Amino acid sequence: MDRDLEEVGNFTKPESQHGQDAWLPITESRNGNAYYSAFHTLSSGIGVQALVLPVSFVTLGWSWGIACLSLMFIWQWYTSWLLIQMHESESGIRYSRYIRLSIAAFGEKQGKLLALFPTMYLSGGTCTTLIMIGGGTMKTIFEIMCGDACHVTPPTVAEWYWVFACAAMVLSQLPNLNSMARVSLIGAITAISYCTVIWVVSVVQGKPAGVSYEPVEANSEVAKLCNIFNALGIIAFAFRGHNVILEIQGTMPSSSKHPSRLPMWRGVNFAYIIIAACLLPLAIGGYWAYGNLIPANGMLDAIFEYHGNDTSKLLKGLTSLFVLISTLSSYLIYAMPTFDNMEFKYTSRFNRPCPWWLRLGFRVFFGSLTFFLAVGLPFLRDLAGLLGGVALPITLAYPCFMWIQMKKLPKYGAIWWLNWMLGVLGMILSVFVVIGATWNLVTMGLEIHFFRPQ
Repeated sequence: MDRDLEEVGNFTKPESQHGQDAWLPITESRNGNAYYSAFHTLSSGIGVQALVLPVSFVTLGWSWGIACLSLMFIWQWYTSWLLIQMHESESGIRYSRYIRLSIAAFGEKQGKLLALFPTMYLSGGTCTTLIMIGGGTMKTIFEIMCGDACHVTPPTVAEWYWVFACAAMVLSQLPNLNSMARVSLIGAITAISYCTVIWVVSVVQGKPAGVSYEPVEANSEVAKLCNIFNALGIIAFAFRGHNVILEIQGTMPSSSKHPSRLPMWRGVNFAYIIIAACLLPLAIGGYWAYGNLIPANGMLDAIFEYHGNDTSKLLKGLTSLFVLISTLSSYLIYAMPTFDNMEFKYTSRFNRPCPWWLRLGFRVFFGSLTFFLAVGLPFLRDLAGLLGGVALPITLAYPCFMWIQMKKLPKYGAIWWLNWMLGVLGMILSVFVVIGATWNLVTMGLEIHFFRPQ
């Protein structure tokens, strides 16, 4: 009897009825562990947006740049801990999807209103951007390996996008998030590799002539403030991955004696130590090497612009290959919530798992849609700062408000004040980042051209 009662108390209650969790790609396999969580967190947490971090130092300078980068890292680490702790409620319900936790915390209408667009954007929008980055990197690798002596007509940019999208669609046929663990491991290794190679090469090769560390002077106080907001947005956008933290934890077994939050937190801690070891040297070393000369697109462009002749073709090609593999791995992780949502709608309506051919069709459709958006809206990448500001509350604000709601904290206590302060500050920062990104688009201009990727 005691054993039976203990089993009833296990954290195995599904988020929806009729065993639906067992049919969906995020939760159909629950044999994950701390290693898998570390692989997925690293692969989703380190991206090419980290290569732009030194650009934020151009506005903030050394002291404020390092301080803001460190504080933002600690802030995101804390909100990750909040999400991991809220994955399992006291009643035994597991929230393996960000949108489900948002609904539980804020109610049906408000929860969907707050979280649905940002999470779907971070899934679909990020995958679209990754096709642009991956296709562009393929083009770079071709140019490096082929050189001036090559007489082959190179594929167009749209064709490179299609090659990357096809590779992503093939790999996306892996059935669930746990089956992608080895891909995430490879993606994590390559992400660590290209971050390390880029900052080491930049520091070893030395500074180009004319490097200055004086913060760039703006034309007006308004422009200065907007530049600061934009710099903070660059730092905040470098720390991504919150919208898949709960999904990664949902792949783990859990019981009252062995809750999933313990191995998940161990994996995330390990991953965040590695992320800090990649991002901090990249930002500091990159700014030391290039100062105010850093290109707007970040470190990879700086390597080719200032050290293109000093760096071997093999090293440049290998670095670009690492970027390509890491981008492909990130695509799979960020696409998974959309795959899961598509199958959720089908299983909710028909009360049976998706047949293999429909699952294949969903994933090919999503890959084709993101390819179409990448080709049709090539300026979408220039809107990343603006849309990133809209999605910023998912990382920095919502987890704090969710914690207050879910845990029923006593008012005016220290933890209550801490989470309210961080939540409100995160929302304010989101508004400022949107203002700064909009200001940059207005002052620098946005070249809108459809179906002409460059």
